Amino acid sequence: MARVDEAGRIPARRAAEPGLAAAAGAFALRSLTAVGSIVVLLVAWEILARSGTFTPFLLPKFTVVIERIASDMWNGIWFTSIGATLYRAVVGFLTAAVIGVPLGILMARKMPIRWFFDPVVSVGFPAPKIAFLPIFILWFDLYDTSKILMISFNAIFPIVAATWAGTFTVDKHFIWSARSLGASDREVLNEVILPAAMPQLLTGLQIALPISLIVALVCEFLMGGNGLGGLMIDSQRYGDSPGVFAGIVSIAVAGMVLIKSLEYIRKRLLAWHPEAEAATV
Repeated sequence: MARVDEAGRIPARRAAEPGLAAAAGAFALRSLTAVGSIVVLLVAWEILARSGTFTPFLLPKFTVVIERIASDMWNGIWFTSIGATLYRAVVGFLTAAVIGVPLGILMARKMPIRWFFDPVVSVGFPAPKIAFLPIFILWFDLYDTSKILMISFNAIFPIVAATWAGTFTVDKHFIWSARSLGASDREVLNEVILPAAMPQLLTGLQIALPISLIVALVCEFLMGGNGLGGLMIDSQRYGDSPGVFAGIVSIAVAGMVLIKSLEYIRKRLLAWHPEAEAATV
């Protein structure tokens, strides 16, 4: 009986091995594709900088920029600068999400609220909201308050629009079916509307997050103070080209980490959704 058992197991193991190998190969290919273009770009940067086409002032070598980042890390200025920028961007983004998601849901479900806010969102979404920065400075000073509020002001519009669209387009038959089974308004919202609207809601958050980071940098460019934007402006004033490029590389890496983190959260929250199956193909 032991031989039969063993004989029966060996083919099953051998059959599973190609599947595991294929999965590992697919994962490796996806990883290589994800970082391949970045590696090519960085190699091209280094080659172009070494070719002499541009002066070191206009285009420093990538290796020199990395050395500058390492030096700033060693003396601590890199951590305080990127920490200040990320603090403003994340707090502004979360503030916009806390206000924007409920407002979008209310706009989709309550006609008077939609009647009042729909023109505001329609006009404000495409408008260059950074033009309000002088007003924010007059109202809220030059420090973190005005910067965070400006970030929230810019990030809230895509969140409201995406939440409204996702909530408003939920299939009414699902809502009617839940109510016919005795579900309360709160249960309909939590069990039907929010899960159905979640993909578009998360899309709005994914749009708003890089906007928050961009506006944080712009505010630091224009208003000064600590942060990566202020550090880059100081480097530009003193003709420190590697310092400027070090800020660009740092904010690019920080932005990529934030965006990939939000993508991971999306995959976890939408594990039940058809898009999760499509992503594995």
